[in-house]
Amino acid sequence: MNEMSKAKPVFDRTEEDLGNIVELGHVNVTVPDQRMATLFYISGLGLTRDPYLMTGIENMWVNVGRAQFHLPSRPPQVVRGVTGLVIPDIEALLTRLSNVQKHLADTKFSFRETNDGVETTCPWGNRIRCHAPDAKRFSPILLGMPYVEFGVPPGSLKGIAKFYKKILGGTAGVSKDAQGEHAWAVVGDGNKLIFRESDAKLPPFDGHHIQISLVDFSGPHKRLLERGLITEESDQHQYRFQDIVDVDTGKVIFTVEHEVRSMRHPMYARPLVNRTATINNRNYMPGHEAARWAMEPT
Repeated sequence: MNEMSKAKPVFDRTEEDLGNIVELGHVNVTVPDQRMATLFYISGLGLTRDPYLMTGIENMWVNVGRAQFHLPSRPPQVVRGVTGLVIPDIEALLTRLSNVQKHLADTKFSFRETNDGVETTCPWGNRIRCHAPDAKRFSPILLGMPYVEFGVPPGSLKGIAKFYKKILGGTAGVSKDAQGEHAWAVVGDGNKLIFRESDAKLPPFDGHHIQISLVDFSGPHKRLLERGLITEESDQHQYRFQDIVDVDTGKVIFTVEHEVRSMRHPMYARPLVNRTATINNRNYMPGHEAARWAMEPT
């Protein structure tokens, strides 16, 4: 046996590190009209309404692979950034969005095809960027929410990354890509929060939130509590905070509410039903209703 055949593979073990934040559970924005929300999120985007929870007219939970949108009925909220989705069939998505366009006239709804997928805006102004599956870029998912991206004030990237590392115990940093420098924090397997600096004046924070789950639940709670940042003691399994601050000075850098759950939360990693959006009553075949959210092994 020669020396080449004896060589052992070399692995970059850091690629497997998640840090303390192990789940991006949902993005929550309030909406004033459940009918229009259904037209956009279900009929247009091709996502699936949760069949088990929030099935009335006062709220709707929408499944996106292993994540969700939560859409309670109240005056509209708008994420100060963009939510990224992976959608299995971009051509089918464009057809669906074209079909709902006439029903969403006189709203902020729009969509356009780009070199990177499809940019679309919900009836109330939430921006959603849809991508085709790409295992190298987004992990091997066919359907999911790989990132939420926020616009933040200039000079804030290092402070944001330090907050997620020091306060939440997450894996975070500052990097460059084709769009420029940005801060990022890992929030689960294949999921990130992304922060990009913007010179534009940010609209006031309106109360929208994201939900994350932590391995070490009490450590970040203690550090947030010491800084007066806890805004809600929800229950045994959950608390909330809003401000991302400079770890050294306490100055507020950016505000977005975080609903923080423990891994003992009853709904942690709850299996979600996802349908194949291209199936209808004319092409239906038994056993093909459910969509796979992940790619086959390679």
